[in-house]
Amino acid sequence: MSTVLISGASVAGLTLAYWLRERGFDATVVERAPAPRPGGQAIDVRGVALDVLERMGLLDEARAARTRMRGMSMHDGEGNELWRSTEMTYSGGRMDSGDIELLREDLTALLHRSVDGRAAFLFGTSLTALDQRPDGVAAVFADGTCRTFDHVVGADGLHSGVRRLVFGPESDHLHHLGAHVAVFSTDNFAGLDNWQVWSQGEDASYCLYPVRDNTELRATLGFMAGPLDYDHRDTEQQRTLLAARLSTLGGDTPKLLEAMRTAPDFYFDAMAQVRMDHWTRGRVALVGDAGYCSSPLSGQGTSLALTGAYVLADELGGTADDFGAAFARYERRMRPFVALNQALATENLGQGASEESLERAKNALELDAEGV
Repeated sequence: MSTVLISGASVAGLTLAYWLRERGFDATVVERAPAPRPGGQAIDVRGVALDVLERMGLLDEARAARTRMRGMSMHDGEGNELWRSTEMTYSGGRMDSGDIELLREDLTALLHRSVDGRAAFLFGTSLTALDQRPDGVAAVFADGTCRTFDHVVGADGLHSGVRRLVFGPESDHLHHLGAHVAVFSTDNFAGLDNWQVWSQGEDASYCLYPVRDNTELRATLGFMAGPLDYDHRDTEQQRTLLAARLSTLGGDTPKLLEAMRTAPDFYFDAMAQVRMDHWTRGRVALVGDAGYCSSPLSGQGTSLALTGAYVLADELGGTADDFGAAFARYERRMRPFVALNQALATENLGQGASEESLERAKNALELDAEGV
């Protein structure tokens, strides 16, 4: 049985582990965190990615876990309401759509349960070196141990360690989109009832929406700026930076920034895309954000992760020994799908992506197509 080491236990990595087991591979998942990571914003599953969940037997549970927004309102930087809608939200799209919006941690929990006991997990450690050899890849872990696998897949996000070890410095592949975003959870101090609130200033904004039967808020804060010099592991520095950028906004901003200071799941990063000529090298491949992050501005990152993992496993499972040909088909099938979905982010930086663009991106790939 061929062995595959997957770095990253989020959407792409867990989905890949499931489908590799379905196709007869022995999958091991390594994750730096001590368990699947909690927190995160509401994410969307759309188009062909819904078919992936259905084939995993998870679609009904994902629908049951979806958010229950009744609509949204847009406010200016002073906190004055400009307009409202009961037909759509910025985060989830049209209310009458068949797409699913759910919390990232809820989807991750579903995926982890589906593969728990069918794949091996190494939590609380990470990869420090990869040495490709004719008979496999020697993987060195943070504790100094070394194991050899037939293949290694980086499913470890925007700042992928596997990508850095095999494809070179992060700066060679990241394309900054001129914005930064933070996400965290807090109690529902705004008293929102399945209602999403946006506040938009000149170069900063935030979104609040309730989850967990309106007992909790998820907050997404952002501001426009080019690359910034800060420590990616210093959350206090990031909080201070964010507070300064959003201090000019009115409304619930003071309460929001106060809650940010003590949020246990605070996350901050640049809006960026990963753009690469190749997602595979030798016996190593990248999937999801590690290889083709589209950024939250596209609304399609989760769908790319689910679909990319399915296609990669499908191609590896369809070729007994020629993994090079399998990797080539994976790239050939995914390239058009990735290109259309990454284009959504740049449209959203302008006037917003059109419904036609979103539909085209959602449906640009058939799971069972050959030679796409």
